[in-house]
Amino acid sequence: MNKTNLDKAIKLRHHLHMYPELSEQEYKTREALIDFLKENTSLEVVDRGRWLYAKYTAAEKKKPSIAFRADIDAIRVQEKDTLPYASKNPGAAHKCGHDGHSSALCAFAMEVDQNGADRDIYFIFQHAEETGAGAKECCVLIEEENIAEVYGLHNLPGASFGCVCTRPGVVNFASVGIEYSLTGAPTHASTPELGRNPAKAVSRMVLAIDDITAAQNPKGRLLATVIQMDVGERAFGVSAWEGKLLLTVRGEYGEEMDAFIEALNATAAEECEEYGLELSIQYYERFPDTYNHPEAVEKIKKICEDNNLEYVEMEPMRSSEDFGEFTKKTCGALIWLGAGENWPPLHDENFDYNDALIEETCELFRLLVEA
Repeated sequence: MNKTNLDKAIKLRHHLHMYPELSEQEYKTREALIDFLKENTSLEVVDRGRWLYAKYTAAEKKKPSIAFRADIDAIRVQEKDTLPYASKNPGAAHKCGHDGHSSALCAFAMEVDQNGADRDIYFIFQHAEETGAGAKECCVLIEEENIAEVYGLHNLPGASFGCVCTRPGVVNFASVGIEYSLTGAPTHASTPELGRNPAKAVSRMVLAIDDITAAQNPKGRLLATVIQMDVGERAFGVSAWEGKLLLTVRGEYGEEMDAFIEALNATAAEECEEYGLELSIQYYERFPDTYNHPEAVEKIKKICEDNNLEYVEMEPMRSSEDFGEFTKKTCGALIWLGAGENWPPLHDENFDYNDALIEETCELFRLLVEA
């Protein structure tokens, strides 16, 4: 890789790290990426409002078009001031490495612009990956431009540096956050029989989770995690009359997760009926299962074999990634690239993207374009 391009990409990464923005608030991040691409490439750069893409148009098209996606949002966490480029935005930090993903894609864009390619290439910079909202908007580009292949890449602490980790089929679980709101009737704490208290219903809903999970008999894995239980207020004279239960539900297969949710909802309805409670249900941050097309994974495996790159066929990850919206539209795969066996884990307060992965990412993307 051209050293000047690498140095520019690292400098960009550190700038993005200093000014992280949360999902659907990536205004200055988007501007910085647009400015960088316009200043350092001759590519067509298209601002789509909350996201952007750049396009390389091949002079002689010998292969179908291909796209690469990078995510650009940060997570809600306070970073310690231990890095020279530590976050200057309180309550936001790049502890998932999206600053590195987007900088690596910019580096690859510079390489393509300077060296050329025999196919059209799209560089997609996606907002709101952390909430599962961004890919739904960005994946329209696949159909608009008739893109034949799409790839995404995420750094993977704990895996050996540069190790290419992926698998055919489901690589990341589907997930959704559920908020159950139970409403009864208040009464004096001395006469609880005159009110309708949701405490028992909420407790029984939680205790039922294991049995509901076991009864599904799924081909993949299912998981419901209690995130929060909130019943009543700190008023010792009033019997509780409002309650909330927040769950995150995950499934290896999206359709099985949906059936699991129906069973959880049915139990919630039964408990509310028994205790005379009103029930409302809201959903948050829905992610699809991320499905890798087998032919895309075979291409990746062959690249690794031919170029002496370490390849690991991983188990499906319980964590979610909205890249699955792209692979619903066209052939593609999500790749996890090893950041180092002793690298701090994602979302850890000590995590920082490994700048050495920028060059590794560019080389892998180059090989995918040339394959």
